[in-house]
Amino acid sequence: MGEKKEDAGMADAYHEKPADLETWSGLPLKEFYSPDDISGFDYKMKIGNPGDYPYTRGIHRNMFRGRYWTRREVSGYGTPEDTNERLKYLVAEGASGLNVIPDNPSIMGIDSDHPRASGEVGVQGVPMCTLQDMELLMRDMPLEKISMSLIASSTQTPVALSQYIALAQSKGFKPGDLAGTTQNDPVHCRYAGFRISSPIDLALKTGVDVIEYCTRHMPRWYPINVNMYDLREQGLTAPQELAFGFSMAILYIQGVLERGLDIDEFAPRFAFYCSAHIDFFEEIAKLRAARRIWAKIMKERFGAKDPRSWKFKFGVHTAGCSLVPHQARNNIIRVAYQALAAVLAGVQSLHCCSYDEPIALPTEESVRLAIRTQQILAYETGVARVADPLGGSYYIESLTEQIEHEAVRIMEAIDGKGGMKDALESGWIDAQMDEASLRYQREVENEDRIVVGLNRFRIEEDPRAGDAHRVNPEAERLQVSRLKLLKESRDENAVKESLREIKLRAEAGEHENLIPAMIEAARNYATLAEVLGTVRVAMGEPYDPFEIVSHPFF
Repeated sequence: MGEKKEDAGMADAYHEKPADLETWSGLPLKEFYSPDDISGFDYKMKIGNPGDYPYTRGIHRNMFRGRYWTRREVSGYGTPEDTNERLKYLVAEGASGLNVIPDNPSIMGIDSDHPRASGEVGVQGVPMCTLQDMELLMRDMPLEKISMSLIASSTQTPVALSQYIALAQSKGFKPGDLAGTTQNDPVHCRYAGFRISSPIDLALKTGVDVIEYCTRHMPRWYPINVNMYDLREQGLTAPQELAFGFSMAILYIQGVLERGLDIDEFAPRFAFYCSAHIDFFEEIAKLRAARRIWAKIMKERFGAKDPRSWKFKFGVHTAGCSLVPHQARNNIIRVAYQALAAVLAGVQSLHCCSYDEPIALPTEESVRLAIRTQQILAYETGVARVADPLGGSYYIESLTEQIEHEAVRIMEAIDGKGGMKDALESGWIDAQMDEASLRYQREVENEDRIVVGLNRFRIEEDPRAGDAHRVNPEAERLQVSRLKLLKESRDENAVKESLREIKLRAEAGEHENLIPAMIEAARNYATLAEVLGTVRVAMGEPYDPFEIVSHPFF
């Protein structure tokens, strides 16, 4: 008798072994690693102790013994009141920092009543049109005590920051009393679906304004969080994530230096937002390499003298692009491994994806599980007790070196194109991203890259979760109606005068910082579109990125 099909399948499974002998990013791997793979390493200059230059092993000597990483979860949906409730829920469940993302219309710089906003208001993020929205979003929150992360990343960033400052001032606080972060990486937004709202010159103007203002007035605030994560979501390799992200950072640094600031005035508050993808050891090595590369960039390229300027400070978002809707609870396991990699690599702030992310926004149950993942890591596993516990591993140190070498090679190629701005404008960066995305898709379709539950080990199921989060269908109607009433009740002359001041300052040139005028406009309840649209017009762009709505005052 012939062998049964199930017996043959079991035999095949028993003898199966890895088919790919390289990292996720295509870096070749040896069968094993030994002292020979790190021979010639100068420990002090190449690795060093935690807290010592070049910070390969961590930016603090005691790392998590001094303080756990900040445990955040991205929030934003429905009305500002809806998101306020979710923030309070997360605080009650043990989150140690708040993280709010705007909805797509806000990221585009348009108001909730814009024709193109229909169907998108509050669906993926919270509306941030006016100071009124910020007041409702942060109701009952102790602004002077919390660490607030505004994931405003596009050219909307200075407007959102101005609303937050205006809110704080109305409560008697100064900008310097506030702690937190604005993502503020508008150049990268062209790769996150918001290209027409973030032309490069406008993106650099708004980004540099935020860094300059925060440096001068908000010493507890991180004014930029360069978004390597969104770049990685395009299908990039680990070295490309570092190279493209650092090249973006250099673009902003050059802009701030041209404003007359010294590198050591603002570099200590520079931060990065990285991905923790699914290749466990590669991600740990990537983040260790990132610290080393950044230390060298700041010390050798820009001549920074303050050791705080050399330290790579980063938050991690576990890789949403690695999650799939099929057998969605498998994502719980993926996220846990990715979070572990981030912690072992010395992360400062961590967001864990919810397992239902490929299906919908997280439910209370799924976001609680994401928080619990971090809490189990912190309180049960013991991984926070020792700084860089994998340091000295022949494999980890060799892979760290390999990733650094490849990332630096790509950065040199970008410099050879004339720098990041020229590489963006020429389409070279676009081509690299398209190639990476296509390569990954082909690998999955051909089963050269196995994704459990997607292209192997499939089951018959409906991938849609029956208990998926649903945004209240009344949220958009309520938001648009409230915005209309606000426009009718505010002091229109005060709004018009504050917008005129923004226009005059924007026309005065690149070195005129617009945030003080934006704060005044926020106090007068000028809308996001009115404020940003005024800047766009002054810089030769259409008031409305979709060229549908005209300026209501000029």
